[in-house]
Amino acid sequence: MEQILGQDWTITPAGGSTGEAYYAQRDGKRLFLKRNSSPFLAVLSAEGIVPKLVWTKRMENGDVITAQQWLEGRELSPEEIQHPRVAQLLSKIHHSSELLDLLMRIGKKPLDPENLLQDLKNHEQDSSFIDTQIEIHQALRYLENQLKYVENHKKVVCHCDMNHNNWLLTNSDQLYLIDWDNAMVADPAMDLGMILHWYIPRDEWNEWLETYGVELDEDLLSRMHWYIIAQTISFIQWHKYRKEEKQAARWLNDLKRLMIQLGIINI
Repeated sequence: MEQILGQDWTITPAGGSTGEAYYAQRDGKRLFLKRNSSPFLAVLSAEGIVPKLVWTKRMENGDVITAQQWLEGRELSPEEIQHPRVAQLLSKIHHSSELLDLLMRIGKKPLDPENLLQDLKNHEQDSSFIDTQIEIHQALRYLENQLKYVENHKKVVCHCDMNHNNWLLTNSDQLYLIDWDNAMVADPAMDLGMILHWYIPRDEWNEWLETYGVELDEDLLSRMHWYIIAQTISFIQWHKYRKEEKQAARWLNDLKRLMIQLGIINI
């Protein structure tokens, strides 16, 4: 990073799972730097979904460094995800033809739920997961039985990580959705299921979705159930691959809770 900005900048790691993000500061000027960030960051910036993109530079080794405004603010609390502004911003993202067009042009293929299911099965057959819990096998059987209900639905740009710490509220009251490294072209039920199951009380789903712009019906409900189960399995597998057993166990407990709620397994 120093070879791009110069020695007079103070650069510190910004944390995160990839270790590719940094804060840079000099004479009161502050930037958020990231190595090999999402290639459609410019469109996200132009649409006001992420903080303003200041510049992009390609290094000799092929890495691309992006610099964004470093804005003072905070992540949303879990309770604040219930706010209508979150539903409105997510609706704007899901209905953006510009984002969808660019993501397709840079080579993102629409997510096929059958392929997603096969990937989850392949991970379970890997020797690393030989001690897998029975609940995962029950969940995979549920996904297979329900597969026909999630195929052939309209695809949009999905963020795919609706964790409350990816929602940034600045001191000037601007709301952003950050960290787009896992974005996909997928069924909007993928994002909606994560938000509703994690953060919105069940009796408020109808109102929250009305603000987003859709009606809760059996079709949407079944698709959200399918994707939240699939994503929870994926999180378990990811943490087990990284030998993060405590995190994997926490997600396994979430999977059990979800399957009990959905009547897939009994208490």
